[in-house]
Amino acid sequence: MYIEYIMDQLTLPMDLQEDIPENHLVRVINDAVNRLPMKIFTPAYPRGRRDSCHPNL
Repeated sequence: MYIEYIMDQLTLPMDLQEDIPENHLVRVINDAVNRLPMKIFTPAYPRGRRDSCHPNL
């Protein structure tokens, strides 16, 4: 009646680098974002995070 449940029945790829080709555009974008200085985000996230709000607002 029930399907047996096993804790590790779902396995996801732990390293997404393997699935993204070396010359893919996403790698260029990732490198550009990683080079941004974190201080430019401070005005948008003054306490290190955003206040919660309802998603419909």
